[in-house]
Amino acid sequence: MRTTLNLNETLLSEAMKWTGEPTKTAVINEALKEIITHRKRMRLIEMAGKVKLDVNLDVTRKRK
Repeated sequence: MRTTLNLNETLLSEAMKWTGEPTKTAVINEALKEIITHRKRMRLIEMAGKVKLDVNLDVTRKRK
């Protein structure tokens, strides 16, 4: 999909250096993936202690 964006060239250049991505498109796609991964991870961290699991680890370990 073609889209016109007004991007901060300094940030884009720095992102390209850090990621090693050769094109602006590649670095933007990588950034989008990282944002999504980060937000999902934060949501999981927020759920810590809120989910009740009824798991018997002794039984699970013997199931090999």
